[in-house]
Amino acid sequence: EDISSGSVAGMRVLLVEDNEINCEIVEYILREAGAQVVTANDGKAAVDTFASAEPGAFDCILMDLMMPVMSGYEATRVIRGLNRADAGTVPIIALSANAFEEDIVMAKDAGMNEHLAKPVDMRKMFQAMSRLKG
Repeated sequence: EDISSGSVAGMRVLLVEDNEINCEIVEYILREAGAQVVTANDGKAAVDTFASAEPGAFDCILMDLMMPVMSGYEATRVIRGLNRADAGTVPIIALSANAFEEDIVMAKDAGMNEHLAKPVDMRKMFQAMSRLKG
């Protein structure tokens, strides 16, 4: 079974990841699956990118949790608090090296929809993205 199964084709994704190698790998896989990808390498850059894009510009945000400048938790809270139509509804998926129960709870509390442990299982990521797409 093809893991992408076209489920993420055409999706516009904001990928937030401070590790350059990880970022390039995930970006490549998403592009191969037909998604359009914009990257940001810390939480503040993610907030700025989201805030300056047209409402509805992104179908999904993939958010690393541990980053310099601003964490994924903080960035998610800021995005959720923005005064615009898509701020509360855009799916935000946490990508975290820690899969402890407390991290999952913190991610949900921050307003994230889903939590994936790293290294990311691409099949699970695609499934989560297509499920949250609405």
